[in-house]
Amino acid sequence: MPTPSATTPQPKGFRRAVSELDAKQAEAIMSPRFIGRRQSLIEDARKEREAAAAAAAAAAAAASSEPGDPLEAVAFEEKDGKALLSLLFSLKGTKPCSLSRAVKVFETFEAKIHHLETRPAQRPRAESPHLEYFVRFEVPSGDLAALLSSVRRVSDDVRSAGEDKVPWFPRKVSQLDKCHHLVTKFDPDLDLDHPGFSDQGYRQRRKLIAEIAFQYKHGEPIPRVEYTAEEIATWKEVYSTLRGLYATHACREHLEAFRLLERFSGYCEDSIPQLEDVSRFLKERTGFKLRPVAGLLSARDFLASLAFRVFQCTQYIRHASSPMHSPEPDCCHELLGHVPMLADRTFAQFSQVCVGLSQGQAHSAPPGYASRIQRPFSVKFDPYTMAIDVLDSPHTIRRSLEGVQDELHTLTHALSAIS
Repeated sequence: MPTPSATTPQPKGFRRAVSELDAKQAEAIMSPRFIGRRQSLIEDARKEREAAAAAAAAAAAAASSEPGDPLEAVAFEEKDGKALLSLLFSLKGTKPCSLSRAVKVFETFEAKIHHLETRPAQRPRAESPHLEYFVRFEVPSGDLAALLSSVRRVSDDVRSAGEDKVPWFPRKVSQLDKCHHLVTKFDPDLDLDHPGFSDQGYRQRRKLIAEIAFQYKHGEPIPRVEYTAEEIATWKEVYSTLRGLYATHACREHLEAFRLLERFSGYCEDSIPQLEDVSRFLKERTGFKLRPVAGLLSARDFLASLAFRVFQCTQYIRHASSPMHSPEPDCCHELLGHVPMLADRTFAQFSQVCVGLSQGQAHSAPPGYASRIQRPFSVKFDPYTMAIDVLDSPHTIRRSLEGVQDELHTLTHALSAIS
């Protein structure tokens, strides 16, 4: 994620704070990247913290002279000198760096963040219509007013947030259309160390393929990609290398599934399999389906998809200069690494059950683990409707038990028949 360059206009308070520093030190603090030998991560973090602290202090000082109480209309609990509260806010503008600026405010005041997530915006605006951020944290009570003032300087619509009994998560498979939040840490447009950072053609190609995922809706066939000769050559090098290692390094289930993928899904050295063909194969084998994704997905959205037996899969391929390593998932990683095991019935069931912990904490989770999770509700996956049922009342529990009783009756009758 890029940071503003030294020539980017900064708030007046920030310039005043930095002007007191030695010129060389100020240049190091404001510079987003260092030329020549890269400094250590610890040194980078220290300098970022110094810059953030200077900016936050200046913002807090400026805010103290403005009318209005920062604590007005903000609900919080106070205990042992700590304030505990939940906030909702949206970002000013749409640049990726906006969130990092907001998070740095909490770091500067040494706030302890208990939970941070994105949510569908309840008050959408034209410039940022879809998302807002929820954060629950604690901070020394004496710093709360200054922290709120600083958050308001870099964010919009800052307000108290009450927690729902059941937080939002996708309850129907069609709602996975909303689960496409990307982690931009390894994006070739933003990461200097990405092999494709300086290749404009590659970056444009990535955007073109990513647009397929952004436009995709549940239930549609996955659009096909016409891969270039260079992309196929990269695939061939990875494919042939790994295929030669599978005989001695892969498990029996992987080997069996891989043979079937070569037979029925177009797996071979000379062409990259199309996601729609692979998705149909998985659906028949284990009930899993593929869905195109534009990049590295957030853990929450990735796990939510697996809970519905949907695997989010990229369609782009790694840069040709680095065929045996990619800093992010690509179709080589997913089609050769993940998909074969998802074609195994036992592993597919294991994947859905275990990652079901991400849905509201747990559904169909291992009983010993699930019993230790403190929550005022439970959830159950309905394979017939491909939906998540929230069990939070006697009525919903009774309705779910009726379905279980029907299944038990069928199984009992089957046991009697074969006895």
